[in-house]
Formats: sequence, C-alpha cells, structure tokens
Amino acid sequence: MEILMILFTVFFLSLFFLLLPLIAIIDIVRSRFYGNDNLLMLLIVIFIPFGSIIYFLIAPSRKIRV
Repeated sequence: MEILMILFTVFFLSLFFLLLPLIAIIDIVRSRFYGNDNLLMLLIVIFIPFGSIIYFLIAPSRKIRV
C-alpha cells in the first residue's frame, strides 16, 4: 500500500512539472510583452529548472494590457 501511494505521488508531481512548462509556453506564445520579453520569458521557462514558476510570478507585470 505504501508503494502504491509513493507511485501516485511521483506520478502526479511529474505530471505537474511537465504540464506547468507547457502551459507557460502556450501563455507566452499567446501573450504580448514589452520589447523582447517574449524571448526572455521563453528562455527562462526552457532553461531554468523552475522557470515556469518564475514566469508565472514575473509575467503578469510585464504583459501589455490591451
């Protein structure tokens, strides 16, 4: 029973850390930013281990509101 619980936990955590960058990349492509911030945000999400979390903390203040 403990092994099953550990497997479920690992599965959901890995799913979370695989989906979060994907959601961030989709949001970057669909949003408008000041200057070259699109490229900067994309590089942050791709190359920094917790870049998607950093993106969701920084990006709302950098987006152009229409």
